[in-house]
Amino acid sequence: MFDVVILGGGSGGYACALRSAQLGLKVALIERDKLGGTCLHRGCIPTKALLHAAEVADTAREGSHIGVNSSLQSIDLPKVNEYRDGVVGRLYKGLQGLVKSKDITYIEGSGRVVAPNAVEVNGQRIEGRNLVLATGSYSRSLPGLEIGGRVIASEQALQLDWIPNKVIVLGGGVIGVEFASVWKSFGADVTVIEALPRLVPAEDEAVSKTLERAFRKRGIAFSTGVRFASATQDATSVTATLENGTSYTADLMLVAVGRGANGAGHGFEEIGVTVDRGWVPTDERLRTNVPNVYAVGDLVPGLQLAHRGFQHGIFVAEEIAGLNPRMIEDRAIPKVTYCEPEIASVGYSEAQAKEKYGADNIATYEYNLGGNGKSQILGTAGFIKLVREKGGPVVGVHMIGARVGEQIGEAQLIFNWEAAPEDVAPLIHAHPTQNEALGEAHLALAGKPLHAHA
Repeated sequence: MFDVVILGGGSGGYACALRSAQLGLKVALIERDKLGGTCLHRGCIPTKALLHAAEVADTAREGSHIGVNSSLQSIDLPKVNEYRDGVVGRLYKGLQGLVKSKDITYIEGSGRVVAPNAVEVNGQRIEGRNLVLATGSYSRSLPGLEIGGRVIASEQALQLDWIPNKVIVLGGGVIGVEFASVWKSFGADVTVIEALPRLVPAEDEAVSKTLERAFRKRGIAFSTGVRFASATQDATSVTATLENGTSYTADLMLVAVGRGANGAGHGFEEIGVTVDRGWVPTDERLRTNVPNVYAVGDLVPGLQLAHRGFQHGIFVAEEIAGLNPRMIEDRAIPKVTYCEPEIASVGYSEAQAKEKYGADNIATYEYNLGGNGKSQILGTAGFIKLVREKGGPVVGVHMIGARVGEQIGEAQLIFNWEAAPEDVAPLIHAHPTQNEALGEAHLALAGKPLHAHA
């Protein structure tokens, strides 16, 4: 009898296994594919490797602007993929070694829940006092739109060994704008279709406007506010038609309309666990409606982020061990979109803050990266926007510009520790760094701007 049986070896599952073993619990971890899950093999890591290759391509193409006479000869996509696979392979090997070094029983196979305390895998019944559901998510499509041929999802996009001349990206959220950014850097003609009124609609409106401006400057076309209607394809092309009759034709169409929760077909409902359209609802302690059965990561309604899965897995391990850990709410989890320019945020957008605290109780400030020395050196535009409760803490930090994702660590501390601008203003930010921009924004909102107008 195990203390913890975990179904799924992705971000949430393996983090739960490692922390549980660290706490002296007897652990079984079951994974039907590869340890590390979507994030490591078909998501975060390989996508960011492509984005780095795209950044290198842009740097080579634009070197002459700063007196470095470089040029971009071509993109050898098979070689790029070899580099990407090398990154994934090294991390995979390291993770396998980490799990093997702990007291974890790792089982490869497709598991199915057969009782509130048991999973059947490879004809074997694995029993545990606690069951953790960590089966993750999958790339979803729209009703009537099948993935196949020239209509692809992110998994197929990552496996391409050629660069399309023209590509349609259906969906202007995180996955869509990241792939659009990569393909444009690799030389493709890109059009993004987003049904909602703006790109990256989950971000602050000011961020969306700046991204749209940057995409226009880069030559990335996009359509917003009109829904997709249909797609047709033949041997050489795919055509997407919108509800207003506008159509776009390209070599490929990437469907990037989000991810669905992978809660069906694993026996969850048969043991009484509530499953809602694939999602597994939980309480604030990540407990399902069945005692001693927990759910973590993308399976749980909310943000679909690898680091949320990590946090969930660690939390559940500590909860089972009786440590009564503190749960971090979704609002307090940092988000980064790795397109060019990058986007990073935590907390409430201006609109959300006004709705929560009242429009008269909110103050905002945008620090333009044009005043930041390192941003000038990098040649990036953008801003850092702060949202605060008047007389109170900073309740939102929103950033756009090259490499701003590296600044989200301090931003999430500011939000989670409920710091006021006056608390942050005295802290020293090294010069010349982009991190200074975060300090300058807080100085300005505290009423003592230095390199800014307020």
